[in-house]
Amino acid sequence: MIQPELLIHAQWVLPMDDRQTLWEDHAVAVDQGRIRALLPSAEAQRTLQPKREVHLPGHVLLPGFINAHTHAPMTLLRGLADDLPLMTWLREHIWPAEQRWVNEAMVEAGSRLAVLEMLRGGTVCFNDMYFFPEATARAVEALGIRAVLGMILVDLPTRYAKDPAQYLEKGMALYERYAEHPRIHTALAPHAPYSVSDSALVQAGALARELQVPLHIHLQETREEMQQSRREHGGKTPLARLRALGLVGPNLIAVHMTQLEMGDLEILRDGGVSVVHCPESNLKLASGFCPVARLQREGIHLALGTDGAASNDDLDMLGELRTAALLAKGVSGDAAALPAYEALRMATLHGAKALGLEAETGSLEVGKSADLIAIDLRAPNTQPIHHPISQLVYAATRDQIRQVWVAGRHLVRDGEPQLDVDAILEEARAWGLRIASTDP
Repeated sequence: MIQPELLIHAQWVLPMDDRQTLWEDHAVAVDQGRIRALLPSAEAQRTLQPKREVHLPGHVLLPGFINAHTHAPMTLLRGLADDLPLMTWLREHIWPAEQRWVNEAMVEAGSRLAVLEMLRGGTVCFNDMYFFPEATARAVEALGIRAVLGMILVDLPTRYAKDPAQYLEKGMALYERYAEHPRIHTALAPHAPYSVSDSALVQAGALARELQVPLHIHLQETREEMQQSRREHGGKTPLARLRALGLVGPNLIAVHMTQLEMGDLEILRDGGVSVVHCPESNLKLASGFCPVARLQREGIHLALGTDGAASNDDLDMLGELRTAALLAKGVSGDAAALPAYEALRMATLHGAKALGLEAETGSLEVGKSADLIAIDLRAPNTQPIHHPISQLVYAATRDQIRQVWVAGRHLVRDGEPQLDVDAILEEARAWGLRIASTDP
């Protein structure tokens, strides 16, 4: 008999394949951090001798969520400045706080808090863009989650780097240090077209191609950004400017895309670009609505992100995918837009594909990493269960996420993170008091 390290039985198993498969009374066998078999529970009990078994009646077992865009350390700026438009929020509150407080210690503390929140909410991988990514890497390495860490690039000097050359130098050091790490990956992360010059963008694009990593950028988030681009770049939209600079291709991750003009859809489609939708942040900052239904009709690849906790204000992917599904219906006027299963795909396999990690995570397949979550549907708000997928998307809440595994490691057990929660929270509270003391 085969003897896997772990056998997980669940009432429903949702592998997130192209056929909308939903298995009932199935099991997933895990060994050495990878999925070794998916089979009916009765067959598994006859043919396997696991070292450990977990039984999850009333639960859905599915791949963990992929948060395709966030700024993890900004958890320490959560609630600092609310109910403000994007540029006021940035210029008068966030950027001054960052210039005063952002250092390696702050970034590591904020990243630890973010990882705690994300794991508790079923996120197994996140795509980050922030200063001092080396400090975020230490938190990721210690706490067991998976991450793609941005090699940040802006023209302005910050406490992290003085100019584009130094940003790229530090980015290359990050890439080289973690090139062989099983859970830490990297991406080129120019902040936005309005904060990075043409020459620096061209350098970033060339380096991303050379290293074969994603190019992760905020793009067409506000009307103001669109107007500025047309004024300063010969009438081009930011996306058209990126195409002219040679940055549009399958490795481009375009975050937000709430503002689309004539020709943008064609550029996205023909370039094979991935768009990351961040509905709750866009709603809160009144940035606009990403036309998800329209992008789907055009065959444009869509993933989902929370953005940072300073503008969301949480890192709750289950809540985010519900908002995405509901908003798509309201914006398009079509109740069939972004159905429940497609919203889940955006939050799992589509996120993995956007990050270039679809061979490793994002779906339950033999050989892939055992990045799994289990959601308990026995709560009153998800009863009765006519359609488990609909209940999961439209009725479940993140407190019903009871189990989380990353690479086979059980990081949330029966709803309790297997981390030093008290130490993480105490550290975050101390930083919160310091930051609040200087906010205007």
